[in-house]
Amino acid sequence: MTYKFTFITLLFTTLIFAQKTDYSSLTINDSLKENANAIVRLNQIDIIIASQRSMNIKTKRVVTVLNENGVDDIQAFENYDKSSPIKNILAIVYDAFGKEIKKVKRSDFRDVSAVGGSTLFSESRYIYLDYTPIQYPFTVVFESEQETSNTAFIPQWMPLNDYAISIEKSILNITYPSNLGFKYKEFNFFGFNVKKIADTSTGLSFEATKIMAQKAETISPSVISVFPRVMMGLELFHLEGVDGNAKSWTEFGKWYNEKILQGTTDLPEETKTKIKALVGTETNPIKKAQIIYKYVQEKSRYVSIQVGIGGWKPMLASDVDRLGYGDCKALSNYTRALLNVVNVPSYNVILYGNPRKRNIETDFVSMQGNHMILAVPDKDKYVFLECTSQVDPFGYQGTFTDDRNVLVLKPEGGEIVHTTIYEDNSNRQLSKGNYSIDENGDFLGKIGIVSEGSQYNEKFNNDKLSPTEMEAKYKNYWSTINNLKIKKITFKNDSDKISFTENAEITAANYGNLSGNKMMFAVNAFNPLTQSVKRIRNRKNPLEIQRGSLDEDEIEIALPTNFSIEFIPNNFEISGKFGEYKTEILKKDNNNIIYKRKFLLKKGLYTNKEYDEFRLFMEQISRNDNAKIILTKN
Repeated sequence: MTYKFTFITLLFTTLIFAQKTDYSSLTINDSLKENANAIVRLNQIDIIIASQRSMNIKTKRVVTVLNENGVDDIQAFENYDKSSPIKNILAIVYDAFGKEIKKVKRSDFRDVSAVGGSTLFSESRYIYLDYTPIQYPFTVVFESEQETSNTAFIPQWMPLNDYAISIEKSILNITYPSNLGFKYKEFNFFGFNVKKIADTSTGLSFEATKIMAQKAETISPSVISVFPRVMMGLELFHLEGVDGNAKSWTEFGKWYNEKILQGTTDLPEETKTKIKALVGTETNPIKKAQIIYKYVQEKSRYVSIQVGIGGWKPMLASDVDRLGYGDCKALSNYTRALLNVVNVPSYNVILYGNPRKRNIETDFVSMQGNHMILAVPDKDKYVFLECTSQVDPFGYQGTFTDDRNVLVLKPEGGEIVHTTIYEDNSNRQLSKGNYSIDENGDFLGKIGIVSEGSQYNEKFNNDKLSPTEMEAKYKNYWSTINNLKIKKITFKNDSDKISFTENAEITAANYGNLSGNKMMFAVNAFNPLTQSVKRIRNRKNPLEIQRGSLDEDEIEIALPTNFSIEFIPNNFEISGKFGEYKTEILKKDNNNIIYKRKFLLKKGLYTNKEYDEFRLFMEQISRNDNAKIILTKN
């Protein structure tokens, strides 16, 4: 067995320091330069997992930067802490002809804390090449070696991780003992020149070559959904002094509860007495949870804690109770501890938190996610609580944790569930108002806007804006109304109904465009579609609408008394796979009309071939939204 492991190690580990290479940018194939800001000449990652508690990672990355937009693609950096030290790090800079112009040793790298802002404690550090180019193109050769006892996270291999960068060659070599349950999963290989070189019981190799730079395309899925990548993991891993088990979600959930969460929920007797008194005679578990959630929001605030296993293990609930702060794990666990006091069961939940939805990979049991929330059982479903927010309504998930697969950590094991889905019709914005146009074309209007579902998430912090921020925001929101002045704006945040109301009074000079005895203006003053959908020839990526929405508008319009209607836009209706749109103009009398509009946008994932159809759908809406009425002076 020793001989076999040594043989595989030699087979897959390349000597990246010995061979002299031509780094001239003049030898690069022209096809790799097309649409590229930078070219990865070589990105080689050699990973040796010697045991459950030992992993070594060597990296060699050679990048030719063609222009200033490609500097970030150098990626000459490493994150480290005391359990994952850096053994070696080096960078050499070459000019366009491959001549060495600078060698950067470890002492010349910038070494800073890896976190900031709301992070209170952290051992994580970030070491990076701080180089200001004097000419383009230039090439950077970056080499590093890192050792760690943490095998819970094997770096994901992603040969192409951004747009406008070409890949000449990218290599992954990994070796491992056969008894640790190594596993991997491939994503998005189709259409890319990526191939598996070797796959044995103790070693795996992939190679990607000649991948041309991809153009960024609007309304595309995330890069992890369209570019090739390989996830890797171990069934038997190690995390900050604790051995772990990821053979199944059941076993993983038991391990997390027994080794990570156990012993973290004890609270002082004084706090227990206080919580019981606060809940009083309430018997409904969800109403109890509402009382406690409000208590946590008023008492605590979010800070990040990243010291050793504190990056994954919650700080003690008693410490959160005493100090009044914690990170997502600590605050979720603290809320769980308080709920335990009044006999309300709840469970920690691991997930990817981001407005861009991302699922836990349900068929790949491993350490995943970047965020923690809490799940409270409610009959046959869960109420999910975002415990880091001091303002989110109870049970509201907004756009940071909605509609994705997550891992619920029960004592009996892990369970994959899906978080709340806000359906297209429930992401509603209802606008009702009026405006008048006088004989000079001046505008005077009032509008009430009620937002719900995911549209609530976009609005409910508006009342916390400064006057300057608020004026800038609404002038941008009503950017089609020139000379806009906001006379008054008020807000109502109904956190029980999860509804946010904006009431505004606005004026604008010369909204109606006068020419001779004619006046012309857009009927839809308050809510026109202003974003155009870019034409993309030979689109490659799918089209993804992550969240649907429903806008309904009803506006009464008073026309100037000494004008008559010469032209009024026709009623319009369109319906299809992307949504529904309908406008209607009702004439009350010679000087008063009612404008009604309904626009339903459906969420969905569509093929690249359907993009032009979507663009046409949105163009028709935009054109009709900007349709103008023409008046003639009597």
